[in-house]
Amino acid sequence: MTNKIQESLWRQFGASIDMLINVISNCPVDFFLDNKRFYYLVYHSVVFLDYYSTIPPRPFSPILSFTIQPPNQRPKESIGDMIPDKIYSKQELLDYLQATRLKCKKLVDSLTDNEKLDIRFTEGNQEGDMDYPILEILLYNLRHTQHHIGQLNLIMRQDLGKYMEWAFRVDELN
Repeated sequence: MTNKIQESLWRQFGASIDMLINVISNCPVDFFLDNKRFYYLVYHSVVFLDYYSTIPPRPFSPILSFTIQPPNQRPKESIGDMIPDKIYSKQELLDYLQATRLKCKKLVDSLTDNEKLDIRFTEGNQEGDMDYPILEILLYNLRHTQHHIGQLNLIMRQDLGKYMEWAFRVDELN
């Protein structure tokens, strides 16, 4: 992959991660802990950012653990079946996010030749399971992260009247 494509990919991927860091950082601690929908969205976003950056995805061991719960045992505010093993603090999630940010940067930086671009993110072996080339899983990951950032920003705006800044490129919020 050419340096210009890598640079552009990281500028946008990194900006997305910066926006996630920004919305978490600017959320008041009491709201973060009391608004379970917000909390579960944050946890889901951080864990899946890490997961989709893990090549190959198995075995995956998140920094902040979770348990898979059947539908009748999940909190109604949860996002899917991954339920955190405890309520993690904002700082724990931000630390996890910083570690995953570095992991994503290293992954993008490693894409220097066509052989690396042939690596696949393959989950499962049934029809409909994820089987993406590395560049596509990176773009999928960026879109997934940005989707949930939009939800988190909407909650902050509607419930707290807080408006979060847009990052045009990586490191523009600092």
